[in-house]
Amino acid sequence: MEKKKEMVFITVIGEDKKGIVATVATYLYHQNINIIDINQRIMPDGCFVMSMFVDVCDATVNMEELSLGLEKIGQELAMSVQVQHENIFRMMHRI
Repeated sequence: MEKKKEMVFITVIGEDKKGIVATVATYLYHQNINIIDINQRIMPDGCFVMSMFVDVCDATVNMEELSLGLEKIGQELAMSVQVQHENIFRMMHRI
């Protein structure tokens, strides 16, 4: 029987540079987190915007550790990184 997915929404925003997707994806891989969906684009002003839905059901870290790890990566890349559990994300974006 397949485990129920536990989804988390991640956003990364900041000045475009090489290695953003690779850095975040590598971190998630090392935490045993599966990327379910990813979108990224460069806005006309050069701002990089990436959103990801990831499955944390088999993660080796809890939500707090995940948030802190991605926050550290955000600081290293000089970017804003936000992490929200799917339930919170859906409640905040309810129409």
